[in-house]
Amino acid sequence: MSSNNNNNQSLLFTPLTIRGVTLRNRIVVSPMCQYSVANGDGIVGDWHLVAYGSYARGGAGLVMCEATGVEARGRITPACPGLWDDSQIEPWARITRFIKQQGSVPGIQLAHAGRKASTVVPWVNRGQSIDNKDGGWDTISASPIAFGGGREVVWKVPKEATHEDLDVIKAAYVSACGRAVKAGFEFSETVIELHFAHGYLVSTFLSPITNHRTDTYGGCLENRMRLGLEIAHLCRQALPQHIVLGVRVSVSDYTPEGWDVSQTIEFAKQLKQLGIDFVDCSSGGVVANVDYHQCNTSDVQRQAARDVHRDVGIMTAVVGKVVDPMVAEKLLRETGADLIMI
Repeated sequence: MSSNNNNNQSLLFTPLTIRGVTLRNRIVVSPMCQYSVANGDGIVGDWHLVAYGSYARGGAGLVMCEATGVEARGRITPACPGLWDDSQIEPWARITRFIKQQGSVPGIQLAHAGRKASTVVPWVNRGQSIDNKDGGWDTISASPIAFGGGREVVWKVPKEATHEDLDVIKAAYVSACGRAVKAGFEFSETVIELHFAHGYLVSTFLSPITNHRTDTYGGCLENRMRLGLEIAHLCRQALPQHIVLGVRVSVSDYTPEGWDVSQTIEFAKQLKQLGIDFVDCSSGGVVANVDYHQCNTSDVQRQAARDVHRDVGIMTAVVGKVVDPMVAEKLLRETGADLIMI
């Protein structure tokens, strides 16, 4: 882990080395869904090349590509990309090659949307589930609880995942890691992030709001963390040691009965023992209509990045509407975080 430099040198533009992967600066392009896969086959195209290529040309140290489904049923929308099939490898490799040519490190976020899958693209009707007869699919989660209670849009009730389902999902994460390596990552610097936040599949296991199970994956904190830790362990074991592996978490559900920063810290301690390199501190996404908005999420996430870094001794990433370089510099110094997601 690189140490912070003296006050006369910018931290934001200081290189950072993790596992031998060197970022030219601390700026990370945060994973942002493009919803631009043309045929619903999970294969990225020209849009993604131009979008991610332009971020790399802009000078970011790390370009983290969007949430990419480890299963077809793990896509948020039919227009989201995937790495569940070998046909998806080379189109991603085309993008990673260009990112590397621009001097940036390519990264990819591997995800499973769980109960928040099978929805229309957000500019049509944000959060509206697609009926199976209209091209949607069955969803899966920790417990059969639909998202968005009290909202006018309709969300599907997900299937409660069986242990056999979880074995399939764990294997899907490992397979997706293997395909990510083949997509141009194996002999070069790269970063993979596991998406365990925002009310997607693993997030619903972590939160007591969405996890009402009575088996070894539900109840106490140890059980609720189990799936995420198993996936993290299997992925770390399957990946070459030079590849950086991080995890995005929601540090708070913004409700007293939900997941919070203290649980995040315990989760991060376990992740560190498994060889996870950094924790990306986001928030929300589990409960609809709770009291969080653009003005308070940033403070919660920034404080959590500081607390996780201090109490766990693991690298952290700050995320949350950071657009001013002076603010980014200040956050690096005040929180002790290592990366700024922009």
